[in-house]
Amino acid sequence: MSNQVVIGVLAYGLTINVLAYAVMVLDKANARNGTRRIPEATLLNLAFLGGSIGTVIAQQTMRHKTRKEPFRSKLVGILVLQIVVLITVTVALIVAGSTEALWKRLTS
Repeated sequence: MSNQVVIGVLAYGLTINVLAYAVMVLDKANARNGTRRIPEATLLNLAFLGGSIGTVIAQQTMRHKTRKEPFRSKLVGILVLQIVVLITVTVALIVAGSTEALWKRLTS
């Protein structure tokens, strides 16, 4: 995998998590001020698109939506799904790299 791909993936992850955190902070401020709230679907979509860590950090540090169901359960489900996907992709890349190295040794 090229360095540009790795940098791009890391930049996306950082950006989406900062955005998810900021949107949770904004929703908490709106809740305190009695102004229009951000829909839970928007918060969960940001988490699903890769911002689950930022959402969880905001949830815990701001004490926002920590007891709200089904939001809490859906967020945990998204986080578990992302962890499973991350582990699967990591293992696949390791195996592919090992297989490629083995193939090069066998064919050279």
